Amino acid sequence: MTQPRSNGRTVLTLVGVVIVMGALSWAAVPFYNWFCRVTGYGGTTNVAERASDVVLDEKIRIRFDSNVDPNMGWTFRPLQREMELRIGENAIAFYEAINTSDVPITGTASYNVAPDVAGYFFNKIECFCFTEQTLQPGERVEMPVSFFVDAGIVDDRDANRVRDITLSYTFHRSEPSAPKQAALKEATDKSIN
Repeated sequence: MTQPRSNGRTVLTLVGVVIVMGALSWAAVPFYNWFCRVTGYGGTTNVAERASDVVLDEKIRIRFDSNVDPNMGWTFRPLQREMELRIGENAIAFYEAINTSDVPITGTASYNVAPDVAGYFFNKIECFCFTEQTLQPGERVEMPVSFFVDAGIVDDRDANRVRDITLSYTFHRSEPSAPKQAALKEATDKSIN
């Protein structure tokens, strides 16, 4: 008589394990994104609302890198290869994108910094990477990124020797959001008529 009860308990335990595992896998991506933003892990940068109040006399060099998904239909490059600035100083760099295709293309930029430990101290104020970008056929744009390296980098046990940081972007093709898609369709319809 105890056998059916034991089987029922085993089934209930297994169902509970499956539910817990499903919940953990569902929460893994948001938790990982939050963890990377908080710690700078994996070269994830921070977003700042304003420029730094603390500017040091020490210099740091920022190098700029660009990549583009092979099926993107764009060329994409930094307009400067590197810049040297004081730690804490706000700077603006520009990237150029050109739609080399004969159709409108929307893209989204993913980004990181290297070395990874510098991600926690790299702060962006404004960036083209915060929103999707749509370029018309043959259109060329210069896209800015406003940033600074937090002065706390000099006091950090792991990052205090970092004086060269590479900011890297990769553009990926994406579908435009619904409002943008409607605006593109309207613009295309007007140009046809």
